[in-house]
Amino acid sequence: MHEPDSVQLTDGMQSGAVLHHLDAARYRASWPTVSAVIPTLNEAENLRWLLPRLSGVDEIIIVDGESDDGTIDLVRKLRPDAVVIEQPPIGKGAAMRAGFQAATSDVIVSIDADGSMDPKEIDAFVALICCGFDVVKGSRYCVGGGSDDLTLIRRAGNLWLTRLANVLYGVRWTDLCYGYIALRRSVVDRLGLAADGFEIETELCVNAITAGLRVAEVPSHELDRRSGESKLNARRDGLRVLRTMMRNRRTPPRAVLPRYEPGFEEAG
Repeated sequence: MHEPDSVQLTDGMQSGAVLHHLDAARYRASWPTVSAVIPTLNEAENLRWLLPRLSGVDEIIIVDGESDDGTIDLVRKLRPDAVVIEQPPIGKGAAMRAGFQAATSDVIVSIDADGSMDPKEIDAFVALICCGFDVVKGSRYCVGGGSDDLTLIRRAGNLWLTRLANVLYGVRWTDLCYGYIALRRSVVDRLGLAADGFEIETELCVNAITAGLRVAEVPSHELDRRSGESKLNARRDGLRVLRTMMRNRRTPPRAVLPRYEPGFEEAG
């Protein structure tokens, strides 16, 4: 299990409880059920690696954008228990929103199909949900995180956008544009998600802040995409992220330090 060294809170202050050894086993008696939501568009080769490694989740939801490489056939072969949703290739955001609405577990984990996100880290995300957080976002820049995939342009753009988000929303995040995210299913409707593209990740995080939800960052190491090319366009999608931050900005609610709860409890 990936063990985070620390937690970043919504008010930007470092948590007083530094989680040096976050032991998921101590929460197993009240461990929530987990749905993995995976948007796909011609990711068959990558799913050969990913799907067998998702044995620790209770539900797999594939939202496919009309792949023509046999993605759906492969999913049904490797994971016949998976829920498959087929829809036009509108964008990652539309796929994530469809997956969130279809999920039935207590916790939803959004994970990319390209093999860049290690399923072994899921326990660390879920353990922080058990600690009382509503949304847990991965960070490649926290101590213990990293990336084998970021280009210089994407790294610089993400750094600038993260700093802007910190100013606009009064937080101290280290990584804004990363899609490894876990959240309680009970808060999905409160997030008011509407984005269709890659800006969905930013929309989810900033709307969580304005909704007064408890947000944590956890270190995550991004691996290289296993095959194929990324569908992200740094300039186009960076502008979409910027517009999302500016459009969704409201006066942030007064920050309240979250309670550390002994077990999982659905947020109202």
